[in-house]
Amino acid sequence: MKNILYLLLVVCTTTTICAQSKINAFLTPSDTLNKPRRNALVITEASAIGLSLVGLNQLWYADYEKSKLHTLNDNEEWLQMDKFGHVFSSYQIGSAGASLLHWSGVGKRDQLLYGATLGFGFLTVVEVFDGYSKEWGFSWGDMLSNAAGTGLFVGQELLWQEQRFTLKFSFHQTKYASQRPDKLGEGLLEEILKDYNGQTYWLSANLHSFFKNEKIPKWLNLAFGYGADGMLAGTNETVSGVFVPQDRIRQYYLSLDVDFSRIKTNSHFLKSVFSILNVIKVPFPTVEINNKNGIKFHAMYF
Repeated sequence: MKNILYLLLVVCTTTTICAQSKINAFLTPSDTLNKPRRNALVITEASAIGLSLVGLNQLWYADYEKSKLHTLNDNEEWLQMDKFGHVFSSYQIGSAGASLLHWSGVGKRDQLLYGATLGFGFLTVVEVFDGYSKEWGFSWGDMLSNAAGTGLFVGQELLWQEQRFTLKFSFHQTKYASQRPDKLGEGLLEEILKDYNGQTYWLSANLHSFFKNEKIPKWLNLAFGYGADGMLAGTNETVSGVFVPQDRIRQYYLSLDVDFSRIKTNSHFLKSVFSILNVIKVPFPTVEINNKNGIKFHAMYF
């Protein structure tokens, strides 16, 4: 019996190692152009983007009246939290697009030209959808934010050949969603996407890349955050004919963070996991400065 258990243990261990080895080999970036990978990637991305746009049109815009293409100045809404969301999304989609082309062995120039601009291209199409919807409109403020996110990624690659500044996101639930679930979301998933009161966008700077001091851990970042609170609507407006008082405040944060992409590992599987985790700001003790209460300390901020 003991021998059988030992044999089973050896078989399971060997199978796991082989499986991990195959996954690691698959995730290892190609040193030269791998045409099958590149072609599969292009087809997959085109299909995913196409299906996403069709789904978005049917599930979101189909419920609202169409109009001629028109613009909308929404730069004063939500204390610009939605604009930070556009910067973040464009940056992250572009980062993923460039990384996938790097995985398929595409050269650096084409990574930046066709991969890093993926977010800007996708969000531009979404903005055109907004322009043809009577409920919304084409926003030049959104377009500028999309360009800023793409520019932040491309600019750092051209200047330093690395991302010393990373855009990150964190979220905590607030009391406002329950007061207006139609606008701010109902349930955690919707609230993450819609409740700007609980969102925080971070510019996370890697300390070692600037100071080159071996006493500073290579993964340690200093993060600057922006958030807002007290918002039930985009502006101080009436809801269903009733004026809704809003005590709207801007919040600025200073905290530490972890750059998972700088944690050394030979496992490309772990590197892939770390790249996903790197989208989220790691909770740390945080100092908040706002235009209502002055300075506030959080023992742990999400």
